[in-house]
Amino acid sequence: MATPAPLIEVSGPPRERGRQYGEQAAERIRRGIEHYAEQLGRDGLNWAGIAGLAARFEPEIARFDAGFPEEMRGIAEGAGVDFAAIMLLNARTEILKLAKQRKDTDPDGCTGLVAMPGATADGRLIHAQNWDWKQECAETAVVLKIHREDGPDILTFTEAGGLARSGFNAAGIAITANYLESDRDYRQTGVPLALIRRKVLETPILALAMHAVYTTPKSASNNMIVSQAEGVAIDFECAPDESFQVHPDQGLLVHANHWVSPVALSKLRDTGILATPDSLYRDIRVRDLLASQHGRITVDAVKAALFDDFQTPWSVCRPPRRGLTNNLSATVAQIIMVPAAGVMEVAMLPALDRSFTTYTLAMDQVSGRAAA
Repeated sequence: MATPAPLIEVSGPPRERGRQYGEQAAERIRRGIEHYAEQLGRDGLNWAGIAGLAARFEPEIARFDAGFPEEMRGIAEGAGVDFAAIMLLNARTEILKLAKQRKDTDPDGCTGLVAMPGATADGRLIHAQNWDWKQECAETAVVLKIHREDGPDILTFTEAGGLARSGFNAAGIAITANYLESDRDYRQTGVPLALIRRKVLETPILALAMHAVYTTPKSASNNMIVSQAEGVAIDFECAPDESFQVHPDQGLLVHANHWVSPVALSKLRDTGILATPDSLYRDIRVRDLLASQHGRITVDAVKAALFDDFQTPWSVCRPPRRGLTNNLSATVAQIIMVPAAGVMEVAMLPALDRSFTTYTLAMDQVSGRAAA
């Protein structure tokens, strides 16, 4: 049986909540650091080299939000690790790619979906995702609940030490993200993807959340699905310097790890499909499994679609398997969110264990503060 992701609750200003986070999640944070440092070491990068790469992102992060470096310094203090190690965890997609001398690592996969209110049985939007990555990361995941005085409270599933990954806030704004790759990647230094997701979760205003995704300069491509509980969802296929939109079709929005926007495909080259050929049918499978239930889609139906084992182990729900580059990966977690209800359910290594842990967040707390 997979170990559930522990709930970490923090509050206070950035430095203080960072310390609380680091203290509570110290063991998992250190485990994650060791895992990525070992991987980077195999690419010939020692700790001084890792710290040097991490430092390249600090000015971009500070310009983006001065509170983020403060919070990360607090995490480092609480966990008793170097600040550079927390930078590594929050920019690991970018650092792993920049450090590589050869393309020998499977990409961070994922299948994300939104079922719009008109497609669900109870009229509540469902936002969900399978996170495909390294099997070892099942033991470094946490669910972070942030009690804030300056904006909506946040509930996010993330790797320990990370500021955010998938989650929603008390204003009903939710985000998930999927790996994308293009021929425009790593021509510039941008804001790490994890911190863009955190910025989305910090805002009570949907327009500003989408602005952060759409306009923030990035180092690498990424797909981010942003939704709001009252019934809006847009998928943003992001190149480092340009973003493209994909909208729900008949109440469903599903995305895997390949570009689908015709505008995007007319302007850039999808270089990620070489390592993720199963992406070409994962989104089709999930959409087809849910489309026939339009108006009757439930959380259980979404779970069933994301448990799909067609063409296993190259399936929507991936058991631990070797990829094209011989690295061991799996569907690390299945995350189901119903923001209107303030509920997140998470199953760790769901191809092996279909048991879910439920996490909750009190909703509508932000309305008074936003109006103040």
